[in-house]
Amino acid sequence: MHEMAICESIREILQEQARSAGFARVERVKLAIGALSGVEVEALRFGFDVVMRGSVAEGALLEIEEVVGTAWCMPCAASVAIAARYDGCPQCGSYQLQVTGGEEMTIREMEVV
Repeated sequence: MHEMAICESIREILQEQARSAGFARVERVKLAIGALSGVEVEALRFGFDVVMRGSVAEGALLEIEEVVGTAWCMPCAASVAIAARYDGCPQCGSYQLQVTGGEEMTIREMEVV
């Protein structure tokens, strides 16, 4: 489950930010997870609580903003929403799509004390 490794990376980022910015505790973390990022959101939620034990983010509230996958269709020049990387264009049916969004996995906000 690579979501545990992702949670460990998030913990390291939060710990480093705590050291550099001088805060003692993270109360809330907001992540943006793209539909095309390959991350299983529910597994990430489970792993977050487990991995944050004993860190500055122990007990922190986790908020996840799920970002829709988007692509640009070469034949019809439409910007479209897609659920999976290999979906066809909902406008014209073409598979010549270039992903333009939904791959991100970022920490958007932190509430600290």
